[in-house]
Amino acid sequence: MKRIVMMLIRNLYYLPYALIKLRWYLAHKEKYSEEKINAFFRSICKHAVRGGNIKIDISGVENFPKENGFMIFPNHQGMFDVLALILACPDPVTVVAKKETENIPVLRSILKLMGAQFIDREDLRQSMQVINQVAKEVKEGRNYIIFAEGTRSKNGNQLLEFKGGSFKAATKAQCPIVPAALIDSYKAFDTGSIQKINIKVCIQKPLYPEDYKGKKTVDIADEVKSIIEKTIQKNCE
Repeated sequence: MKRIVMMLIRNLYYLPYALIKLRWYLAHKEKYSEEKINAFFRSICKHAVRGGNIKIDISGVENFPKENGFMIFPNHQGMFDVLALILACPDPVTVVAKKETENIPVLRSILKLMGAQFIDREDLRQSMQVINQVAKEVKEGRNYIIFAEGTRSKNGNQLLEFKGGSFKAATKAQCPIVPAALIDSYKAFDTGSIQKINIKVCIQKPLYPEDYKGKKTVDIADEVKSIIEKTIQKNCE
């Protein structure tokens, strides 16, 4: 919380402009390309990083597929994760978010402008509709982030179970699956410190449809989790 306050204070000059532009883009979204809107989000993320006394080390950018229409599956440590991934990904990207985030005013506006999908994990029918919609959009060239753990880990760099159902949209879309290891991302918002922190984003080689052909989604989930775990262990030694 202290770091969020510091971010806001250090960006007081920028906040009115960002909020006005956010409202403008929302009201006229059809006039702007995803690239234009993504550039706006990247600007917000860069201001947040500078204001929050955060350094992000990004590796493996070359592993992102050259053509759009892929899904990023990272571990989930906290609210800062999406900001880090927006900065890591050279192409526009959006996210599948928990339905509860629709109740947070500014965040709701940001996610809607991103074209995010809101999923209610307690509603099976709604969840399937979201999965089908995401698969359709990925086939059309959009890129999505899905947190396969379903909720953030409260144990730092320790992972929770990766849910097989999270990979259904990817298998339906037959798209590249990009594992992404987030290291120390939880330190941004989930600790009381405002000291300078280093966060790592390690993009791993994607799994292409031929790599997971015939596999069950639970097996894909285990494989992606294993890749991320090994990356975190290697970078934390």
